[in-house]
Order: sequence, then C-alpha cells, then structure tokens
Amino acid sequence: MLTRKELPNISRFQTIVKAGGLMKIAQRIHIYGVVQGVGFRPFVFRAAKRWGLSGWVRNGESGVDIHVEGDAGAVQQFVREIMECPPASAKITNLEIKDAAIQEAADFNILESMRHDRPTVHIPADLAVCSACLSELFDPVNRRYLYPYINCTDCGPRYTVIKRLPYDRPYTTMRAWLMCPDCSAEYHNPADRRFHAQPTACPGCGPHYYVRWQGGEMHGDEKAIEKTAELLRTGRIVAIKGLGGYHLACDAENEEAVRELRKRKRRSAKPFALMVKDIETAKKLIDISAEEEKLLTSSARPIVLARARRSLPGVAPDNSDLGIMLPYTPLHHLLFHFGAPHVLVMTSANRSSEPIIYEDDKAAKALEGIADAWLVGERPIARRVDDSVVRVTPFGPAVLRRARGYAPLPVAQLPSARPILAVGSDLKNAVTLVVNGQAVVSQHLGDLVKYEVYMSFEQTVYDLLSMYDVPLQETIVAYDLHPDYRSSAFAYGLEAYRHIGIQHHRAHVASVLAERNALAKRVIGVALDGTGFGDDGTIWGGELFVGSAVEGLERRGHLRYAMLPGGDAAARMPLQALAGFFADEPELAMDVGKRLSFPERFFTAVKMVEKRLRTFPTTSVGRLFDAAAALLGFTETISFEGQAAIWLEHLARTAPLEKVYSFPWDGKELDYLPLLKEMAEDRLNGRDVAMIARSFHRSVAEGIFRSVRFLGAAYGIDTVVLSGGTFQNSLLLADLQALFLENDMHVWIGKGVPPNDGGISLGQAALAAVNNSMR
Repeated sequence: MLTRKELPNISRFQTIVKAGGLMKIAQRIHIYGVVQGVGFRPFVFRAAKRWGLSGWVRNGESGVDIHVEGDAGAVQQFVREIMECPPASAKITNLEIKDAAIQEAADFNILESMRHDRPTVHIPADLAVCSACLSELFDPVNRRYLYPYINCTDCGPRYTVIKRLPYDRPYTTMRAWLMCPDCSAEYHNPADRRFHAQPTACPGCGPHYYVRWQGGEMHGDEKAIEKTAELLRTGRIVAIKGLGGYHLACDAENEEAVRELRKRKRRSAKPFALMVKDIETAKKLIDISAEEEKLLTSSARPIVLARARRSLPGVAPDNSDLGIMLPYTPLHHLLFHFGAPHVLVMTSANRSSEPIIYEDDKAAKALEGIADAWLVGERPIARRVDDSVVRVTPFGPAVLRRARGYAPLPVAQLPSARPILAVGSDLKNAVTLVVNGQAVVSQHLGDLVKYEVYMSFEQTVYDLLSMYDVPLQETIVAYDLHPDYRSSAFAYGLEAYRHIGIQHHRAHVASVLAERNALAKRVIGVALDGTGFGDDGTIWGGELFVGSAVEGLERRGHLRYAMLPGGDAAARMPLQALAGFFADEPELAMDVGKRLSFPERFFTAVKMVEKRLRTFPTTSVGRLFDAAAALLGFTETISFEGQAAIWLEHLARTAPLEKVYSFPWDGKELDYLPLLKEMAEDRLNGRDVAMIARSFHRSVAEGIFRSVRFLGAAYGIDTVVLSGGTFQNSLLLADLQALFLENDMHVWIGKGVPPNDGGISLGQAALAAVNNSMR
C-alpha cells in the first residue's frame, strides 16, 4: 500500500486552465494491484462525485485507469482518498499519474473495460460474505431474504467464477443468468452497494440450490437447505457444493457419523476440518488468541489450527490441535440458521488423497457410496479451490495450505521483465507465474502422483497462462532437479524460451527471501524436510546454506548421512527409517528391535541396510523424525504424509522438558547417532515416551541453533531463514524461538506461502529470475 509520503506531487503534472478563478487540471491515473473485483470502480466513481470532478474510470489489462479533471485542490484530495481509503479488499501496489489534456467532460462515468494487450492485473481472491449481505440475508422484508447466492462488491466469489480477464460478468460463470430489472438497476446505480458487482443476482433471476438423496429430490432454496440441515442432524453424510468445490459434511459430535465418514472416505487417521456456527462455538472447542481470532474472522476465512479445548472422538486422532473455520458463504450461514449441528465436519469431497471435486456430474458419480445426499448449487465453479490452512506460530502467522481467500493474489515482486513459469514440486504442488515481475502463486493442488491431481496441475498451468495471455515461447520455465518428478517431466515438454532446473532446498530458502524482497540478503538458510534431490544425487532433507539468492546459496552443512532401506517405502514405514538411521550400529538396532518387540519388517530392513540392498543415502530430517517416532512406538504404516512426525510432536506436548540429548555439530555435520542412542537407552530403561519425545524436540532445536550460530559467526551473517516441511512443527519452532531470543540473529520464516513444498514454486521462480538477469 502506498504511504502518505509516496503521494505523487500533482503540481508537477498539471495542465492548468483559468476558469472562474480556479485552476483546472486533467490527470490520467493508473492504479496497479488488487483493484478488480473488489468494488474499486464504484469507489472511484463515488469519490469523484464527492469532490465535484468529471472524467471516467475503467478496468484495464494491468489495473484500473482513471481520467479525472477539475479543480487542482479537489483532484489532489481525490487522489489522496484513493490512496488512503480504498475498499477493504483492495491492495494498491503502485499508482502512476500523468499529465492529460482537458476533455471538458460533463460528468464522471464508469466505462466498459478495455483490453488491447496482455493483462497483468491481479486476479482477486474469493471473499467471505460481508456483514451487510448477512443482514439482508436474514431480513424478512429484503428481496434477497434467505437467498444463498447473495453477494456485493465487498464479498462473494471471485477467482472461482472468473474464466478470463478483465473481471466482467460475461467472463464469469454467471454469464448464463441475465439480471432482472431490479438487479440491473442496482448494478448500474453508483450509489448502490452492488454497483458493478459482477456475480450479483436475486431469487428471481439467479441460480438456486436443490438437494438430492436416495429417497428423492427437493427444489427451492429454503426447502433444500432445511432438508439438508435435517439430514445432518440425523447423522447423514452430505456432499455440499461451496465456493471452490464440494465438501463432505456430517455432525462432528456424532461419533458414529464421523466413524462412518472415515470408513467410506478411506481416511483412517488424517484430521478432519471443522466448520462451526460462530466464534462463540469456536471458543468452546479451541484456545483462541487475538491473532487466531483475527485470522478466523478475516475475509479469507481460512481453517485455523489451534490447541483443542475438548476432544471430539474420531475428528483428529492422536492430535492435540483442531482445524476450525467459520461460515464463509451465505449457504453455510443458512445451514446453521435452519438447524444444522453447530459443529460440522467439513472436509474436501473426494476419496483419500484425491483433489476436491468441483463439477456436479463428477460429484454425483465419484461420491456414490460416500455421501447420503447432495446439496447442489446451479452456479458452475470455474476451477477447484480448496480451503486454506493457517496457524499462528511462535514467529507469527504462517500459511500451511494456500488456497481459497489467498490464491491467486501475488506474493512477491521479482526482478524479471520476462514471464516465468515455475512448476513446483510433486508433493503439495502449487505453481507460480511471474508476469511483469509480479509472482502469482496458484492455489494448493496436491500430490501429483494422483492422476486427478496431475490433471488439475496441467489445467492450472494453462489456466494461468491463458488468463494472462502469456506465450510459452517467451517464458522461462523453472522446475525441480529430481529426475523422476512428474512436474519436471511436464516442464521438459514445454516449448519455452528457456528451462532452468532449481535444487529443491535452495528453492525452500529462496521462497522466504522472495516474500521479503530480500534476494540479495546474505543469510544462513536452514532447509529441513522429508525428500529433495541433492547436488550429489542423494536424498537431501537436512541442509544448511550460506549466501543469498543473488550470489548463490552454498551448502555449508547438513545432517549426517543415514540410509533409507527401500527408498520411498521408508517414508511410509517409520520402522524402515529407524533401521536406516541405525546403519552404523546394526547390533544395537537388532537388540533394540528385539527388546521392544518390533514387527518383522524392522529386522528385514536392518538386514537390507547391512547388505546395502536397495538402500539410499539421505540427510533427511523428516525421516529422522519418523525414526524417532518409530523408536517411541509408532510402528504402523503412515496413512498420510507427516503422520508420524505429527504424532511425535503432540506426544511431546504432553510432557515437561527435563533433559536434552546430544546432537553434536562438528562444523560440517549434525550427528544424529548420539541423539538416537541416548533415546534408545532411555526407552529401554522405561523412561516415559512423552518425556523422551519432548527431549528429542529440544535436542534437535539446540543442534540447529548451534550450527546456525557457528555459521553466522564464521561468515558474518545476522539472519537465518527456516524453511521446509519440518518447520510446520510448532513445538520445534517454539524451542528455536526460545533459543534465538537471547541471540542477536534475526529469524525469518515464510508468511504468505507455506514452508512445505507448497512454497517451492515461488523459490524456483525467484532463483530463475536471478539466474536469467545475470546472464
């Protein structure tokens, strides 16, 4: 946002005409940023009228264009109001003013959008229903009373209904519904809240909802929603169409319903997200800080992870957190109004690990046998967009899954006039497109090993390229160096201007630097995760870099190499990871395994390591956490990524810190072996596993702290960047905060993009931009 100090000096550009003693000027103003789909043109119109100015405003390819003429003082106040008091959901990134010829315009008008060149305007994100629309929704005398598609310029769908730019109704999924005379009058009335609100509609001219279940079908918004609420109250599972796709909903306090949903969805342990009626209900379920409440009630309405106050059986097994969101569409509010349970499981409608379903015909087929009923909305969804997930960390709020409410807003300005497409990683994929230096990060897409996710990945790439009219022949394509990644294979096949391979962990660090506009800043970069292809062809995941994105990030330290028996299989079976971390102590491994009665799989893995049969070297801290979890009792196969580490973290939260294990740093390596040996000794001596888990977390934190402090002193660097999926662990971050608190080093983590692989594409784009600019 521009500041008062950055307000342009209008007198430098003015064309002055003497008129009745006043100085009349004409200015052409161009505004960049999130300024379409957020009520910006109506706002400009009203401001111009207020200051007695004439001219026009319209949407352009790269923002909003304004021609204004009138008294010089009034023009200056007009510009000041635009800069300092824009609509709540707008974000001005730049404002340009140029001298213009006076056109003697008689009035101020909103013109039709112009499109002559490649668009660079920011696509707006979807917004939660505003308080004004909610007031109308429940006002019996309002003509939109109980209408589930109510919206205005301050709220409602954006990215999920836009098919192309500029953001005008003919280019949205509302094109099929012609506005009735009343809606048209509001749309064209500058004084109305729905002035140029593209998705506006009413019960007389807009789309509707209906419900279908095994016993029949019911049309009519009120009847259909009331019936859905009744089905939820009686323990049924309902597929509900929302903004970016379908959810599967059931009563979260009905243990049998939750258990049945897990069974049908084949989701044995991964936590379910919850939607609650209001903030008061949320406060009964989780501990809410002021920062967490601000996130919950923001226009993005993400899922917020926070410490649970009470247990809901089956909702989040072996997890002390709950993921809570508030209603964000009129439909959600209506469900609660008609008596739906106050706490609903609201999880993506899909089978386990597949992308959220957003098309009606696919929902009917794919959810057969999972859902008991379908609440279907007639308005099509342009693209699937899942719910965002955030949490408040010891270093501030962090996004763990960036989707609805945040995507596809830009997150960084990169030094590249040439377009860049960064295709990300194969896990937790998101892609980044850089247009005129603005880095636009897509919504979370998922794991590309799944066919439907991969197809969504391809669609999103071409979707963004099409929206911004970016030809591949002019585009740099950045990709991960892993030779077997599907995203990389896709990148190779694109006929682009140039292809640039980016190492996975350097991309993790660069994503944080890009967000902070600090690509030239020298830092210690700590990248900890499960898997990434290293420079030496091994599996990295515990890396310490020194340098900057501009000068290069040099590997100056890492976790001691362990072995992974079975390769990727060790990521699914923590016992195999444990066997690989005991590679240099096979006798100890066998003794521990026998005394703790480990399953036969562990002993087979130990023998594989001894014979170096299908084993692969790794520095993965993610696998170290898995190994620690296995040692403390997590001996089954994981059912979702990170399950063992999450189990270990929440086990550790239940115990006080009484002991720190050895995790030595020799200037080049962090040696995990003393750490695991001391843990094993405590486990065999009967020490409480929760206390061991707590000690493990602090020991890892102290090892990281010592290595960073050593490198900082050696290279004269005062800032550390923490990135990678391991840093989703809030207990680890809390320990690191405590250690760095009394140190003079600054700690940076990602804010707007995830620390996990959802942030990789931004880092790839940043390093590709730097690489290309230095050619």
